[in-house]
Amino acid sequence: MVKYLLLKYLRFDKTQPFISLSALLAFLGVSIGLMVLIVAMAIMNGFDKEFERKLFTMNYPITIMSHSKANITNLDVEELKLKFPELKFSPYINAQTIVKSGNSMEGGLVFGVDFEDERQINSVINEALKGQIPSGFEIIIGKGMKNELGGDEKVTLIFMQNDPSGFSVVPKMKRFSVVGDFSSGLIAYDKAYSYTDVNALRKVLGYDYGTYDGIHIYSQNPRADIKKINETLPIGKRAIGWWEQNGNFFSALALEKRALFIVLMLIILVASLNIISSLLMTVMNRRQEIALLLALGASKSEIKKSFFAQGLVVGGSGIVFGLVLGLFGVWLLGSFDIVNLPADVYGSSKLPMELSLIDLVMIVVGAIFIVAFSSYYPAKKASNVDILTTLRNE
Repeated sequence: MVKYLLLKYLRFDKTQPFISLSALLAFLGVSIGLMVLIVAMAIMNGFDKEFERKLFTMNYPITIMSHSKANITNLDVEELKLKFPELKFSPYINAQTIVKSGNSMEGGLVFGVDFEDERQINSVINEALKGQIPSGFEIIIGKGMKNELGGDEKVTLIFMQNDPSGFSVVPKMKRFSVVGDFSSGLIAYDKAYSYTDVNALRKVLGYDYGTYDGIHIYSQNPRADIKKINETLPIGKRAIGWWEQNGNFFSALALEKRALFIVLMLIILVASLNIISSLLMTVMNRRQEIALLLALGASKSEIKKSFFAQGLVVGGSGIVFGLVLGLFGVWLLGSFDIVNLPADVYGSSKLPMELSLIDLVMIVVGAIFIVAFSSYYPAKKASNVDILTTLRNE
């Protein structure tokens, strides 16, 4: 009975073409809504992962910091290497500077590092080195800073520390040779960060030999390792993770992603209203047949199941077709440069596409719930047809 009625009511009715048209619109609405939601979530997740990978590199997985400058020694570094042999360490000193070239000036942060250690944990710097290790007063600057300064081979670093001179103080200044540049894909870092030899910067700042401001650490599982490291550090020193330094940024991305999911899910909800309208029109058009079937012994449960199945077939086929379109759209946009992005803003000219399994499951489950909910009311309405009144009047 259920299968017979399902096939009967799904056929195109020449006398009532608008009912079939409404069902077709419901099918297309669910399909397009699901496709748009899948593609949008893949784009959002792709940007999220892309920024995460770049910040993971430039902010370093874990950074050990001290409450005061030059408070970390070679002994501290060696102890950490013994306790955590699976991790990679790059001690550093840093200072805020103004980088001057001709009449152009840019504010920034210079890191003094051992480039042999730094290239092991920072793929961006490793690529910029190209086999050449800077020594002495040589510096590597970001591509954004280099463009702003005009690409000169010499730059002057003006440090925030002051030297006494007679009755006044003058800022420390030192001229460096630019031997390379790097591009991290994040303009904020490319216009601010620069790297030089740790011993050269130590001389400029007047640090004692073997002292550092902090330690950059590479870890494949930083969230677990940071707890172990903090347990071993003395008072006055602490380890922070890259996610802690960018917590607000990723919280904003997560909020935007949730809001986009809700808004686009409403598209499927609106499309499902066509399922309700088409089923209700079918019920109103077939009231006499339904009443006759009930009078001949068909149960209300069979009538309800028939119309509920009809709604599930229309909405379910829309979900399947939308799923195919969405996955095809993700593959198409991710494989070909159909959409070009400004690389200086997003770090890549290619649209990042990365659809997570959790997002896909949530989308499909949400769509199934909406379709099932939309099919239930018309099915219940069909099973509640008054037999006597309908047969007497119609």
